[in-house]
Amino acid sequence: MKKLGIMKETKNKWERRVALNPEAVKTLVEKGFEVVIQPSDIRIYTQDEYEKAGAVFSEDLSDCDFISGVKEIPIDKIIPGIPHLFFSHTIKGQDYNMPLLQKFLDTKTTLLDYERIVNKDGKRLVFFGKFAGNAGMIDTLWGAGQRLLKQNGIETPFLKVKQSYEYSSLENALEELKVIGEEISTNGLPEELAPFNIMLLGYGHVARGCREVLETLPIEYIQPEELEKLKGNYSNKKLYVVVFKEHHLAARKDGSDFDLQHYFKNGKEYKSIFAPYIKHTSIYVNAIYWTPDYPVFLPREELKKVQGKDQKMIIIGDITCDINGSVEPTVKATYPDKPVFVYNAETSEIQDGFEGEGFADCAVDNLPCEFSREASDSFSAALMPFMEATLLNDYSKQIKDSDLPFEIRKACIAHNGKLEDEYKFLEKYL
Repeated sequence: MKKLGIMKETKNKWERRVALNPEAVKTLVEKGFEVVIQPSDIRIYTQDEYEKAGAVFSEDLSDCDFISGVKEIPIDKIIPGIPHLFFSHTIKGQDYNMPLLQKFLDTKTTLLDYERIVNKDGKRLVFFGKFAGNAGMIDTLWGAGQRLLKQNGIETPFLKVKQSYEYSSLENALEELKVIGEEISTNGLPEELAPFNIMLLGYGHVARGCREVLETLPIEYIQPEELEKLKGNYSNKKLYVVVFKEHHLAARKDGSDFDLQHYFKNGKEYKSIFAPYIKHTSIYVNAIYWTPDYPVFLPREELKKVQGKDQKMIIIGDITCDINGSVEPTVKATYPDKPVFVYNAETSEIQDGFEGEGFADCAVDNLPCEFSREASDSFSAALMPFMEATLLNDYSKQIKDSDLPFEIRKACIAHNGKLEDEYKFLEKYL
């Protein structure tokens, strides 16, 4: 029977997630598979829990038939000839991971990516996104409280929000946030902050996680066009949440009507129309899928216009965290222990912490690790329906001729030294 190797996570000390929890490993072992796991001091589940599930531990995974992990594998840890499944962060042609992709090609090693496990409609099936939204939204609210106090001397109920990793569980975090929400409902926010407008860009899994957090607070959803009307008709005892979809954010450069499918395929033909909303923004939450073909929605030049005396924006929660992407201030990723920096739009300089002229930016790039157990359990449950067929497949065959489920065939980026047809566009980035 086939042997699965599970790699330890080495991206940073915060990466405690697993793709398969002990319950999933037990199921595989009971089906006759062997599971070998590399030891780790930071994994959310202990070695004892996995051993009770039937796994064995070894640093050496070279005799495994298939390798899985969560985040990118260091190039020198790739085991040639054995199929690997993890988040490779290569499908946008990301510069920093092109050497990783090239190594898979050079060694004729199969690379599969969770991000591309999709159904026939292109909908992702295995993801951590909701938990990124949960953690990112909580951290952003925490950051707003810290920024308001340390830069402006303003005390708010947000000072009672903790960072996500400080809560014992997501359930505990939501319960504590409800208490903070009751305080806002009763006492309100400082009048100088009202109306308190949270701009949420996106409506997918990440945004759903954001909304789950926001809905513990006294919020009112409004449409973008209603922002102007709030000036004389608002309450400081609620937060106003505006969900932006693509047609709120972009318009055709040639003036013709917006078409969503056209936008997805021809992003370079569109321009940003978000600028008029910047002056209304208290918190900007970036939860969208973005590629370099799409417009930049929060550019430096527009931020320069409102920085300083006209500045309403307290903090950016860049959950998507595309470096130098749709949020121009996001010039680097951060970690949970130092999640925020301040970007000065006048000078393009940044400084860690909450003080300084400009815009605070919370840009943690692996947010789900802050709720590692819940995120791992959800991910594992979504992945397991595909694991048996994935492990049993004969990878000596072409992927198109294999017994892999459609969803896993779609996830194969490289095989036998070549990019799969759907990913040949990545050749220009290598």
